[in-house]
Formats: sequence, C-alpha cells, structure tokens
Amino acid sequence: MLDFTYPDITLIAGVDEVGRGPLCGDVVTAAVILDPNKPIKGLTDSKKLTEKKREQLFDIIKQDALAWNIARASVDEIDKLNILHATMLAMQRAVSGLSIKPNFVLVDGNRCPDFGIQSQAVIKGDLLVAEISAASILAKVTRDREMVELDKLYPQYGLAKHKGYPTKAHLAAIEQHGINHLYRKSFAPVKNLALF
Repeated sequence: MLDFTYPDITLIAGVDEVGRGPLCGDVVTAAVILDPNKPIKGLTDSKKLTEKKREQLFDIIKQDALAWNIARASVDEIDKLNILHATMLAMQRAVSGLSIKPNFVLVDGNRCPDFGIQSQAVIKGDLLVAEISAASILAKVTRDREMVELDKLYPQYGLAKHKGYPTKAHLAAIEQHGINHLYRKSFAPVKNLALF
C-alpha cells in the first residue's frame, strides 16, 4: 500500500466507483476515511476479493472507519450527462455526504472532480491505497446487492449473475425481452439494439 501521510494532511478520504461499464443500473460511489488507530487487514481492490471476503470487509469498514458514505448517479443522470460526468457527480456526492470533512481526497483512476478540497487521482488506487480499497469494497458490495434485488424483480435478464455488464447472455436477454427503465439508453449496445 502507498503511504499518503503528510504532516499537513490529517483526514484522507478514499473514493472509488463501481458500475461505469454495465448497461443498466446506477453508478455507485463510496468515500471512506479510515481510522489510523483501527487498521483493517485484507484491504485491496474489491475485484480481487471473493464475494464472501468483500461482504466481511464491508461490515468491518462501516464499523471501524472514521467516516463513510455511499452515493450514486441514476440511470437518467447517466443518460443526460454521460457516464464520465455522472460518475464525477456521484463521487462529489460521496465526499460531500461524509460526516467528517476530509482535507485531502484520493480518487481511483486518472482524474478527479472538483471536491473543493485538495485531491489527487491514483492509477490502480484501489490496489495501492487502503482508503480507496475500502471505498471500492463499499461501492461494489452495495451495487452487487442492488443487482441481486433487481434480479428478483426482472429475472429474465440474469442481473444477479452478470451484474448488468454486457455479457453474451445479457445481450441475448435484452434482444429477447427488450429493455425497461433500468437500462442506460445512451449506451451503444442498448442503443444499437434499437429496442426503445
């Protein structure tokens, strides 16, 4: 893990998103300020963890972090703003909703929105920075759970399995059943099927 401890930085928030690539559902973001007195073992990129381990860490992060917040941008916002701008908006919401105001924000990826706070983008940050790893876990578990719940309402799409990503099975299901309000109409695979 990278160490971003500087004398003038006391509260670092890590930020990550989940759900930029799927064809449906919200893009979910999280912001986490970890407690230096309660280090959490096993933090890494959420995609490298088993579902069971993610679920365990999800509860530990919520319990032991100094502050955490989960935010989102809706399907309508994604279609109106585009996925990049909707993700940036969701990240801003995640940070502004923290119960403690950080004085530095680290974001996974190569760009940061304007948080009104000093910030830095970190490539592969979810692997390298504990705060971002924690945020990636909160965001992924939240979105995956939502896809499982939506699967119960719309079982014909197989959302619990592919979580909305454009797999062969998902595209075949869209072709067979059409789309509903969950789908991002601005996304090429949905648009190209011309089903709305």
